[in-house]
Amino acid sequence: MGDPRRQKKKYVSPKRPFDSDRFESELQFIGTYGLRNKKELWRHKTELSRYRRQARNLLALTAEERATLETDLIGKLVRIGALTGEQTLDSVLDLTIEDVLERRLQTIVLRKGMASSAHHARQLVTHGHVALDQAKVTTPSRLISVAEEDRITYIAKSPLNDESHPARVAASAAAQRITAEGTEEDFEEDDRRGRERRRMPDSGEFRESKPGPDEVRKRGDKR
Repeated sequence: MGDPRRQKKKYVSPKRPFDSDRFESELQFIGTYGLRNKKELWRHKTELSRYRRQARNLLALTAEERATLETDLIGKLVRIGALTGEQTLDSVLDLTIEDVLERRLQTIVLRKGMASSAHHARQLVTHGHVALDQAKVTTPSRLISVAEEDRITYIAKSPLNDESHPARVAASAAAQRITAEGTEEDFEEDDRRGRERRRMPDSGEFRESKPGPDEVRKRGDKR
C-alpha cells in the first residue's frame, strides 16, 4: 500500500503527442460532453482500455477458467449501463469511449433535462445542486449505474426545485429544442453562432471600409 498523500497517475498519455486527427476528435469530445480538459478524457479512455484488456485476457483462457471472471466483468459493465447489447466478451471489445462518457453524472444530468447544456450540467454538479439518494454529489465524472439514474434529483435546499427558476425554464426549453432538432450539438452550435453574430458589427455593403494609405495620400494632395 502506497502513501495516501501521493496520488498515482490515473491516465495514460497518448503515444503520439502531436496528431491533428486526435486533436480534433478530443476537442469534439470535450465540447460535446463538457469535459474540463484532455486529462479527464484520457482517464476515461484508460478505464475503457482496462476493460478491453481484461476481456482479451479472458478470451485466451478456457471456458471453465474464465467463467467467474467473465460474469463479474460483464455484470459490472451492465450495471453502469456501458454494455447494453449482447452480453459477451466480444461486445466488451466493441465498446467505445462514447459508451463510457454517456454514463457520467454530468451527462446524465443533461439527458434528464436538469440543465440547459453540458457545461451548465457540470456547473450544477460542482456547485452542489445535484443529489443522489438525497445526498449531495459534486463529482461530474462519477459513473452512474442504471439503478442510480432514476434517483438523481436536485438537492433539497437548492433553489432549482422551483420550476419557475430561470435555470429550470432554460433547461426545459433546451430539452425540447434538443428533442426537436435531434442532437445537443446542433443546439450548442446555433447558440455559439448567435453569440458571434451579436458581437459582429454590421457586415457587407452597410459597413464603411477604412481608407488605405494611398487613398489618404491622394486626399491630402487634392487639399
